[in-house]
Amino acid sequence: MSIFVDENTKVVYQGLTGSQGSYYGRLNREYGTQLVAGTHPRKGGTEHEGVPIFTTVAEAVAATGATASCIFIPAPGVKGAVREAAEGGVEFIVAITEGVPAHDEAWFFNKLKRNFPHVQLLGPNCPGIISPGKCNIGITAGHIAKAGGPVGIVSRSGTLTYQALYELKQKDIGVTTCVGIGGDPVPGTSFIDCLEAFEADPETEAVMMIGEIGGSAE
Repeated sequence: MSIFVDENTKVVYQGLTGSQGSYYGRLNREYGTQLVAGTHPRKGGTEHEGVPIFTTVAEAVAATGATASCIFIPAPGVKGAVREAAEGGVEFIVAITEGVPAHDEAWFFNKLKRNFPHVQLLGPNCPGIISPGKCNIGITAGHIAKAGGPVGIVSRSGTLTYQALYELKQKDIGVTTCVGIGGDPVPGTSFIDCLEAFEADPETEAVMMIGEIGGSAE
């Protein structure tokens, strides 16, 4: 199995029409991720590389059944994008953007806990999440990961995330899910959140937890 995302996850990309969103959205689609929609406040009703663009996340969810979102927009807009995604009906939000003010992170962390407790936020400033062979949301290179388990990975460090995936594949060891939680002061998803999810997953038999200098989360 996997945690948080799998082959049935449908994703809307907030910022799909931008350069970074377009590039990584294309790679995620080529991997097999169900990227079903993008959003842009002024481009609703158009398409981007065959993907329909909606004005809001709520419209995208209503039309496509999207259950997750990926945020590829500049830091000043992430606060509003997280709120829009939660209010729009998705249950899993991946915020890739770095440089988000800590005050904004604290605001939407508490907003979600208080008003949208069923919504899981990953990031900001993270590489995203990959359940190898099933779903890849974010900037992780899919070809370095071997599917099938029995190892789960949770990491604060992006670079060490990629290194762990690569070295496990070289030893023919599969991964159920790899979660990059990011190293910002107020992460939406913690080590404990991931460890609890991995513990409940029958196919994850071992977990690699990768920390980073600074903070006490480890």
